[in-house]
Amino acid sequence: MTDAADTELKSEVERLRAEVEALRIQAHFLEKRAEAAEAAADHDVLTPALNRRGFVAAMNRTMAYCTRYDAPAVVLYLDLDGFKGVNDRLGHAAGDAALVRVAELLLANVRESDAVGRLGGDEFALLMLNAGIEEGRDKAKRLAEALATDGFDWEGQKTELGGSFGVRAWAEQADAETWLAEADAAMWVRKRSR
Repeated sequence: MTDAADTELKSEVERLRAEVEALRIQAHFLEKRAEAAEAAADHDVLTPALNRRGFVAAMNRTMAYCTRYDAPAVVLYLDLDGFKGVNDRLGHAAGDAALVRVAELLLANVRESDAVGRLGGDEFALLMLNAGIEEGRDKAKRLAEALATDGFDWEGQKTELGGSFGVRAWAEQADAETWLAEADAAMWVRKRSR
């Protein structure tokens, strides 16, 4: 092989290696963007909680775990009491701040194996793995007390928060939406009784 042909071949090999490296970097970048998009698809746009899609996915994983290992789990369904008044009195920015505060409070009071989701508007849910109905009721009571006690501050004005919880244990429901609907119905029974 001539020196010119050898030089040309080495140059082509180096060009191909650079092209492969550029494609590897681009693939890594696209993979990271896809992961970020997937995470964003499961998280609420306003609060640090999961959105309904992400929460239902967590429920489906928990249901599969419970079925396989005969483990208990419980869902707490929260509807904020008097939330419309926060928006009416203080404005929508204050309402958004209140929702963020509620999500932060819920997340601060759960284990890493639990999940918190904002299902829409002023409705949240909490999923507790390896917990039964009594643990769920106890958690709901403590969270309701924390909401009432802590509230949130908006422009120097202390505003109380309250909520009604419905608690429903895993009982081999047909699907996540059925389980959520049962917890929602339990919440409405509690709300009407207050």
